Amino acid sequence: MKRGKKYVKAAELVNKDIAYNLTDAIELLEKTNTVTFDPTVEVHFNLALDPKYQDQMIRSTITLPHGTGKVPKICVFSDKANGDELKKLWAEVVWWEDLIEELATGKVLPNFDVCIATPSMMRHLGKVARILGPKGLMPNPKTGTVWDDLVSIVKEIAAWKFEFKTDKQGNVHSIFGKLSFGNAKLKDNLNKFLDTIMEVKPSGAKWKYINSIYICNCMGPGIKIDITQR
Repeated sequence: MKRGKKYVKAAELVNKDIAYNLTDAIELLEKTNTVTFDPTVEVHFNLALDPKYQDQMIRSTITLPHGTGKVPKICVFSDKANGDELKKLWAEVVWWEDLIEELATGKVLPNFDVCIATPSMMRHLGKVARILGPKGLMPNPKTGTVWDDLVSIVKEIAAWKFEFKTDKQGNVHSIFGKLSFGNAKLKDNLNKFLDTIMEVKPSGAKWKYINSIYICNCMGPGIKIDITQR
């Protein structure tokens, strides 16, 4: 794949033969930035997992100490009359039962980040499961997105609580902030993510659970980190 001149120049600053400690790796994020806007910073875990086995899958939530820098767009499936209250809490999209059909027929696209629902609404969501499921948007009690107290859920999500999970290859890809957060806040967020990945280690994971970890800016080169040097 052919890369632009800015990327190539940034990649020259990263020694691919070594794994950096967290402080040095995060400092490299600023030096390898190739864009003029405030980029999102990403973390990529290459894990020794095979998600076709139930005991080697990860699906969990995390709240980073300093957030992600992104205000989520929340879709609410509710039969309760609290739409105005939810909208004040940054629930940008509120769907009621009579609008599920529009989502099912494609009249409305699922252009949101998170879906939450009351337990009583779950029986109505079967017809949109094939739309929401592949995008990771289907409400699920295991991830805290199905509950009667929707106001509490929305407050948590607005406070930067988000879900992460293994992909088809058993790896985890996520964001952990914005470059403008600065080194100290990004280090706090990354340490929290590293601790959480260890906490949710599946029962079927092999002895060598983490093969490698890389961080990068949006559109920037990968920087390998050494989890033993924080």
